[in-house]
Amino acid sequence: MYAYSQVDQQLVDERVSQFRDQTSRFLAGKLDEDVYKQLRLRNGLYVQRHAPMLRVAVPYGVLNSSQMHTLADISRTYDKGYAHVTTRQNFQFNWPTIESVPDILADLAKVQMHAIQTSGNCIRNVTSDPLAGVAVDEVEDPRVWCEIIRQWSTLHPEFSYLPRKFKFAVTGSTEDRVAAQVHDIGLQVLRNDVGEVGFKVYVGGGMGRTPVIGKVIRDFLPRTDFLSYLDAILRVYNLYGRRDNMYKARIKILVNAIGIDKFRDMVEEEWIQVRDSELKLSDSRIQTVTDAFNFLQYQTLPATDEDHEQKLSSNPIFASWYRQNTKAHKKSGYRIVYVSLKGHGQAPGDVTDFQMDGIADLADQYSMGEIRTTYSQNMVLAHVEQTDLYGLWRELNKLKLATPNIGTVTDLICCPGFDFCSLANATSIDVSEDIMARFEKLDRLYDVGELNIKISGCMNACGHHHVGHIGLLGVDKKGEDWYQITLGGSASNQTALGKVLGPSVEKSKIGDAVETIIDVYLELREPNEHFLQTLARIGRDPFKEQVYADNH
Repeated sequence: MYAYSQVDQQLVDERVSQFRDQTSRFLAGKLDEDVYKQLRLRNGLYVQRHAPMLRVAVPYGVLNSSQMHTLADISRTYDKGYAHVTTRQNFQFNWPTIESVPDILADLAKVQMHAIQTSGNCIRNVTSDPLAGVAVDEVEDPRVWCEIIRQWSTLHPEFSYLPRKFKFAVTGSTEDRVAAQVHDIGLQVLRNDVGEVGFKVYVGGGMGRTPVIGKVIRDFLPRTDFLSYLDAILRVYNLYGRRDNMYKARIKILVNAIGIDKFRDMVEEEWIQVRDSELKLSDSRIQTVTDAFNFLQYQTLPATDEDHEQKLSSNPIFASWYRQNTKAHKKSGYRIVYVSLKGHGQAPGDVTDFQMDGIADLADQYSMGEIRTTYSQNMVLAHVEQTDLYGLWRELNKLKLATPNIGTVTDLICCPGFDFCSLANATSIDVSEDIMARFEKLDRLYDVGELNIKISGCMNACGHHHVGHIGLLGVDKKGEDWYQITLGGSASNQTALGKVLGPSVEKSKIGDAVETIIDVYLELREPNEHFLQTLARIGRDPFKEQVYADNH
């Protein structure tokens, strides 16, 4: 993974010192609260319903074991012994005091971590494929391009006060595992007809109050033009994005208002000014960043192992975990392992200090000291030798991190909701717990197959409910929690926004409603038919009839 240069470390250390002084002056009453708000947001510090919340950046979702141990120690020392993994691959601490945040940032800086630009109207943490560098369907490692964006965008003077927050996602594989098309800018690495590497560029995607699928602004962008073209897009947005209404300030509103063709023309005109500037990437600069990710030394291993095969055949629980929670690796004899943060008695995406320390130790023992966080609020150990899978599985079981449910109903995405967030209208965590409890039996879970549920506690859509196969949006009705149901969303290559099924359902019945939807699917599906395929074939009416027959 990328290691800090002297400049990187100095920048982060100075940022800690600056924020310590700013916080001290605020607590002493010498700094206005509104002024401090802008400063703390740019250091990842929110004030939530019950306490401050600190969001820690994990660029492209990759961290080492030392960093994970530090996160565990921070959770013990300054928080309540756990952290939360977000859909943007970051970590959040929900209970620090404002006074302690400078100390937390100082501890993070010691292991090359920070919270810079994890909030505020700036370019946020860049997200990427959690299987980057190891996926069998990869065209090129997207982390290289994420790192180039990180270096360019961190404390960028022109883009520090954008009309609204701005989010990038980069995928380097044929399968989109990062929801690239619902980001402000989504980038897909591909090769053109003559084998050159470049990018398909999506712009104007997003969720929230106005969900929009990004539009293609460029079918193929040469890699040397990567940074200059992104700069041109940001310049146009910075100039013409609305600042009078925060709900209409995202780039998706600008693109929809003027149309993608007009927006493309404006970007092309701006691009002329910067295309051949210092933003143009040389092959040597690209190679320098690429080399930072080529430090791993794989062994030459056989593709199969007799002892491993015997354990699979003799232990059905291990076999279920292997089938659901591991994926093929590009190197023979290795396997990618998902660490499930769902179904272990905690809120989806939560991980305790004990578990974080355990994951760090397992990464050192089994995965070259590296850990990944994922869009689906899980973790990944990306470099596990096949012969070590059984031992790793046993250790993950001890940590309650081996639930064999990746990609299933109980691997749901869920925002913190009303339990923590001051913006939320309804709770999310208890609804997720109710749904997971209904599908605890693995036979039933596997019979349903691949089906994702995404839950948001408000219209900000932090749970990405718009792109869930089944999406749940919490709404407030006279002080009571109700939930709007959408069906048919997808965050894959064929990105789609779910459509509302009908009237919202009260909290006491929402679990029954979800179960009814799944029962209708099981009854009416054809052999080997995915939920979205069944929905497309039969339409929403059979689901609607049963849900509202059972709930009214």
